[in-house]
Amino acid sequence: QVQLVESGGGSVQPGGSLRLSCAASGNIASIERMGWYRQAPGNQRELVAVITKGHGTNYADSVKGRFTISRDNAKNTVTLQMNSLKPEDTAIYHCHADQVRLLGSSLWNSYWGPGTQVTVSS
Repeated sequence: QVQLVESGGGSVQPGGSLRLSCAASGNIASIERMGWYRQAPGNQRELVAVITKGHGTNYADSVKGRFTISRDNAKNTVTLQMNSLKPEDTAIYHCHADQVRLLGSSLWNSYWGPGTQVTVSS
């Protein structure tokens, strides 16, 4: 099995910064895509940013120019640097690992982390 552990959430004032980190552990052979999704109360979970094993990236329009996603393939970690935070960024942020292949397996699976709270408020 694979476990995703997120860290770095918290409370910050508008305009501030936070850095989220996620580490995937388990018998992992490879992870094609890692990313961050968020869910605010009453809203559906939405994409924030994803990054491929080749470091291609995709961002939600609402975070372009403010958030930066990066990953370390050797450590199976993904990081989200969030700058110029706005109150509308308040949500639970979930790490996602997609197209995960386990050692000795030819199957692909997808995994979610439990989430970390980000609150932007004055």
